[in-house]
Formats: sequence, C-alpha cells, structure tokens
Amino acid sequence: MVDAQFWPFLIAITLLSMSPGVDTLLVIRNTARGGTRDGVLTSLAICCGLFVHATISALGISLILLQSAWAFSALKMAGAAYLIWLGINGLLAARRGTGLPLGARRGTGLPLGAVQGERQAVPLWRPLREGLLSNVLNPKTVVFYMAFLPQFIAPTDPALLKSLWLAGVHFVIANVWQIAIVFMVGSAGRWLGSRLFARALNGATGAVLVLFGVRLALERQPA
Repeated sequence: MVDAQFWPFLIAITLLSMSPGVDTLLVIRNTARGGTRDGVLTSLAICCGLFVHATISALGISLILLQSAWAFSALKMAGAAYLIWLGINGLLAARRGTGLPLGARRGTGLPLGAVQGERQAVPLWRPLREGLLSNVLNPKTVVFYMAFLPQFIAPTDPALLKSLWLAGVHFVIANVWQIAIVFMVGSAGRWLGSRLFARALNGATGAVLVLFGVRLALERQPA
C-alpha cells in the first residue's frame, strides 16, 4: 500500500488536516464546553466518519472502473477541476486573512480562555454523536474524497481496500492534529484564531490543492 503515490498523499493530507474548517471549530467548541474528554471524543468521532466517506467513494470509483478506462479518466479530470477550485478558494481566504472565530464563546462575549471554568457535565454519547454526524452528513467530504483519492488509486488497485487504507492514514493524522488542538485551546486559543495563522494554513493548503489539481489534469491517463 505504500507506493510512490503515498508520500505526496501524506504531505497533502497533512496540510489539509491542519486547514481551519468545520471539524476544527467543533472540536474547539466541545473542548471549551466539556473539557479535554469532550474534545478528544469529538475528534475520534469526526475521524470515524472518514471511513464512511472512503467506502462510498471507493464504491463509486469501482463502478466507474467497471464502465471503462475513459470513464475513470473523466472522473480524474473532474476531480482535478474540483481540487483547483478548492485551492483557489483557499488562496482567496488567505488573501482575506480571516481567522478562526475563537475570540469569544457564543453567548458570553468573553475570551475562550476565560470560560474554561464554566464547563458542562456532558454525557459521553453527545460529543460522539455530534462529531460523527457532523462528518458523515457533510456532503463536501465525500465529494472531496471522490475528487482526491482517485489520483492515488491506480486502475489495477483494489479500490475499496486502498481507499480504506488512505482513510486510515487520514484518520491518524487528523486525530493527532485535532487532539493537539484540544490541549492547546486553553493556552493557545488566541494564536489559533489569529489572522496570520489562518492565512498561513489557507495559503499552504490552497497552493497544494492547485498544484495537485494541475498535476492530475496533466497526468497521462490510462488507455
């Protein structure tokens, strides 16, 4: 499973996992609400949803491969266009310089670090449910997987097995990053929410997506 395409995937998915988004905000919100336990459970549940999207994506890829190599090439070209579009949006977000809204907790008007003592007793199932549903019900994730994974899956690869393997790598990397955020929320909330941090991540992610999209578009397709 660790072939020549794995290392570019590893670099890209690491940057993408660090990019500010809905998952990051949910992890931060739940950490502020219920502490470290809630934040870690939310992260684990979010990343479990990746396997659902990988399975759906792999089934779609398999069906397309059964049709023809031309259909697979068309999927990869559509994926290239989608990745370039996402990358341009990331670069535009970096230019705008909007930071994560971590300066205050909703309804309090107080800095995030100032409300750490106001945590709620939340049942275990709640952050698990919120994290899993947030990811599984997000259509953008499966669309992204359909666009992103085909460039790392050869027509001769077992699509489902390879997709689940790549999702497993994504699971580990995303959890490492999000759980690190859980432990940084109290002391580094302002840094995480800074415009400079968001601009750097959005810029790096946008550039990587554009480069991968162009590379995929120019890649020689199977006959």
